[in-house]
Amino acid sequence: MKSASAFFLASLCLLSPIYAQKKNQDGVVKLTEKALAIHRRALLIDGHNDLPWQFREKADFSFFRLDISRPQKKIHTDIPRLRKGNVGAQFWSAYVPASTMDKGTAVRETMAQIDVILRMVEQYPDTFAMAYTADDVVRLHKQGKIASLIGVEGGHSIDNSLAVLRLYYRLGVRYMTLTHSRTLDWADSATDQPRSHGLSKFGEQVVAEMNRLGMIVDISHVSAETMKDALRVSKAPVIASHSSAFAIADHPRNVPDDVLKMLPKNGGVIMVNFYPGFITAEGARASRRMFEVYRELRKKYPRQADFELAWQTWKAQHPFPRGSVKTVVDHIEHIIKTAGIDHVGLGSDFDGIDSTPHQLEDVSCYPYITQELLNRGYNEMQIHKILGGNALRVLREVEKAAKRLK
Repeated sequence: MKSASAFFLASLCLLSPIYAQKKNQDGVVKLTEKALAIHRRALLIDGHNDLPWQFREKADFSFFRLDISRPQKKIHTDIPRLRKGNVGAQFWSAYVPASTMDKGTAVRETMAQIDVILRMVEQYPDTFAMAYTADDVVRLHKQGKIASLIGVEGGHSIDNSLAVLRLYYRLGVRYMTLTHSRTLDWADSATDQPRSHGLSKFGEQVVAEMNRLGMIVDISHVSAETMKDALRVSKAPVIASHSSAFAIADHPRNVPDDVLKMLPKNGGVIMVNFYPGFITAEGARASRRMFEVYRELRKKYPRQADFELAWQTWKAQHPFPRGSVKTVVDHIEHIIKTAGIDHVGLGSDFDGIDSTPHQLEDVSCYPYITQELLNRGYNEMQIHKILGGNALRVLREVEKAAKRLK
């Protein structure tokens, strides 16, 4: 018979209305006390959560209209579920659309997103505390706090300025994704036409400056050529904060095997994304045009309300299978087999995605990953590396590289 804690976690994910719509054909993963005990002892670090964008979209940056100290059914993240999922550290995404480049507002709007993260941490001091180093993460976890770090999602946010990059670091930003959905003057996106066929000379300068500062280079969203250039140029380990394995789901957002094989030399980590459009082969096929359609509709419908209606209509007409926690672990296993156990982590993309895998409906559901890894024969030490140990090592090694370079 399950204990109360195991039953509560199981009911939270498995009996949700979303899950009830369709059972996972491969069968559900059942939590055990052994897995829960292993999970509770882990320092779980998630590489990418878009909750700050939800404050902007749903609550006008207000913590009163969207109070995450209470359960929030319309989003993936709130404090009660973060605690149930045993999240120890979270990279919160400071994301603004690449279209802000066209309006000349990318820096201003990114600053607003950084501000909302800092204010969120101040609003809930019993739960969150800002972390700037690996030692901070460990210390805050021991204190029972969720260590909060900032990642800027997209190099468009620096507006081609190394000075802005340096200011972001001083504000607490500890990684930057080199591109988002659009190719930049200095780096090619995975979902746009190439311009530099990787990194331009200025792009190489951006990577070098990030190394010097101690800011992690994030290769999610970039083209395979840009990934390879970043690995060639970087003097510190890189991450893909929320990407999966191309060999399993051939979406250009995912990381191909030849890049995975470069990771052991670099020391980097691929943090697996949970988005169904990036984790199943069928989903990858169905969503391959997603970024292209997004840009087309943006141009066609300049008024936000018209764009949102068209975008939601397109997505409703192009559904794809959700996959499950087992699908996500398939990606983890492929990265382990190709790059090694030291080069994989978790980057959910919660609250930046509109669909989730079965049994990974929200931030309370991470124990199911631990259970499935245990089911496949991984031991506690290996599981702890995947859940957060590898990401913590990267943060520490990036700090050491910065000291050497300075």
